[in-house]
Amino acid sequence: MAKLNVQDTMGNLGDYLREQRRQAQMSLRQLAEVSEVSNPYLSQIERGVRRPSAEVLGQIARALRISAESLYVRAGILDIDETGTRMVEDAIALDTRLTERQKTALLDIYRSFVGPEHVADDQLATTVTEANQEENS
Repeated sequence: MAKLNVQDTMGNLGDYLREQRRQAQMSLRQLAEVSEVSNPYLSQIERGVRRPSAEVLGQIARALRISAESLYVRAGILDIDETGTRMVEDAIALDTRLTERQKTALLDIYRSFVGPEHVADDQLATTVTEANQEENS
């Protein structure tokens, strides 16, 4: 049963990545070039076949100009916090009616209201490091 949950998580991550890539109007090849992750590997991630490391997710997030945190949550590396901050940020990022500029503006406004309650950079770095170490074991 645990395998099913992992597979569901990876499938959801792949679907999310594919949607973000399409919204960015990038082909898989373009994303591979910008993120410096191989085209076949990205394809496997999108299809839910491979589980990427936190480092690879960070590269993909930078290339797509989305929150690495949202990818870490979808990959099961981070848990959604109780305040729902990540859920709101994900909802803004997923809204196809918004331009990238509008999304950035909304995120800035939202964060100004809720404050810096999301994961601190050092806590995020620790979590990512631990996830990478687990994967390499």
